[in-house]
Parts: sequence; structure tokens; C-alpha cells
Amino acid sequence: MSSDIVKRFDRIIAIFIHLQSRRTDLADRFEVSLRTIYRDIKSLEQAGIPIYSEAGTGYELMEGYKLPPVIFSQEEALSFIAAEKLMDRFIDEGLKQNFLSATYKIKSVLRMSEKDLLSTLENQIIIQRPPHSNSVKKAPDHTMETLFNAIAQQKQVRIDYKGVQDSKCQERIIEPVGLFYEQGHWYIQAYCLLRNDYRQFRTDRISGIQILEIGFSKKHPHLKQLLPEKKNEHKGTEAIIRVHNSFAGYMKWDRHYYGFVSEKDLGEETEMVFSIRDIDNGFPRWLLMFGDRLTIIKPESLKNDVQDLLETQLERIKNSGQ
Repeated sequence: MSSDIVKRFDRIIAIFIHLQSRRTDLADRFEVSLRTIYRDIKSLEQAGIPIYSEAGTGYELMEGYKLPPVIFSQEEALSFIAAEKLMDRFIDEGLKQNFLSATYKIKSVLRMSEKDLLSTLENQIIIQRPPHSNSVKKAPDHTMETLFNAIAQQKQVRIDYKGVQDSKCQERIIEPVGLFYEQGHWYIQAYCLLRNDYRQFRTDRISGIQILEIGFSKKHPHLKQLLPEKKNEHKGTEAIIRVHNSFAGYMKWDRHYYGFVSEKDLGEETEMVFSIRDIDNGFPRWLLMFGDRLTIIKPESLKNDVQDLLETQLERIKNSGQ
């Protein structure tokens, strides 16, 4: 059997599984022309698969027709375990339960040999947070689930949100565009009706959330179009430090939370480059932990901030015995 025939057979089976996608989505997924997709769909129809299509909605199976049990490769089956462990660590309880329910249904159609394999491995894979790390800041239960629903329904959302400089929660009405994960936190990119502009909100700072029966006020760009623009607006300050190798290992646990970019081995020392958004507050205090084993190369403002903190602490120590 030629490789072209095998490829076409694999593609037709995959199309069968993805029948509820749009024509253009199928063409993009399999990197073939629309003409090829039409021909493959015709092959499925000739095999007795009841398929119908409507303009703008794509292809669907006739109501009542059931897909046969899906057969997964061993590699695909193993990926379920890794994904399940990651979901447990990275998402809120509501979304996690939905994911577990979905994977349970998928596991139910696996062959017995695959079920036995998963059962053997389930207790052999653990994702732990690094020592001295704040790990992932999870949102309150059902927050991410609610946001996903709002994005899908294109509905406005009311949130009670406490920013880093706020003394108490403030009510915001937002139109959520998408979610993204960055440096230990989940963020919602949304159009804020109070600011009339796009803003990012950390999900673990949302204490209350409700979907409103109000649709979006405008059509929003895709998430990928908004993120580069926002990141460029808030480009951090470059900081370069050198730390003795005996302490460099300890910094690796937390450095990604402070905008770590790269490192270079200098022999007895390691040079690290950071891009800091909030260089005046948390970063200088974190560096103090490494004391005389660390040298600040740049910027001068960072050197001054660390020196001020040291002088303030020395003054406190002197006065504490009086």
C-alpha cells in the first residue's frame, strides 16, 4: 500500500472524528485544499456515514448516529495522565472537575490493555512545586470555568477585583477576550468598561464573579493580537547581577517570578539577566536574601535601592536595643 493511500486513509479517519469542524478548519488542520476535504467527505458518505452540511456551520453527523469507540495509540493514552496531573496543579477546582469528567469518558472507551497501562502509571507520575516556590496562584473555585463560559457566550462579566495597590475590592464590568498563563499566574485579558480599554486581571485576585445577560459591546481582536501590544507597553527594566555558584542554585527556584531572561557561566560566578516590571519593590528585597554572595552590575537605581534597604535595616537593628 503506497504512503499516499495510507496518509489519505488516516486523514479520512481523522476527519470522521472531527466532523463538527468547519470546512476551512479541516483544510487548515490537515494542510490540504478545500477540494481535497470535499473529496474525503464524499468518501465517508459513500461508506454509509450520514453527513449533512449547512452554510457557515460546517459538517455534522446526522442526529442519532453514534461514533464507534475511539482507539488511541499508547502515546496518546499516556498523554491523558500527564494532562490530568497538570490540570490538577494549574486550574481551579470547577474546571478541574469538568476535565476529570471528560477524561473519565475518554478512558471508558479505551481498550483493556490501555486501561491497565494508565492504571499502572497514574500513581507513578507526580507534579510537585519546587521548594521555596510560590507555585501557581489558583483562582477561586469556578472562576476560570465562568470566564471560559463568558468567552464562549460573548457575555459581559461582573467581577470583584482587588489590584496590587488597592486596599479593598472594586467592582468591574469586563468583556473577557481570553486567558493566558505567565510566571506562575493565570490572567484574563479583557475589555474594561470602566477604563474603556483592554486590561489584564489576575484570576487569583478575583473574589466574586458573575456572567451578565448582556452581550459584548464590540467585536474584540483575538488574544494573540492583544498580548504582544500589552507586553511591549510594559517592557521591563533590564537588570544584570552576578552570584557565586554556591548560591546560584538557590536562585533558580524563584528567579522566573522576577522576570529571568538568561544566564552565563563565568567560572566561579553565574551572571543572570532579568527584565523587571516592578524593579523598585519586590526584586531588591529578594536580592537581599543572597547577601555578600551577590553583585549588582546594573542598573544604578537597583544598587541604590538595595543600599537604602540595607541602611534602613541597620538603623532598625541599632535602635532595637534602645
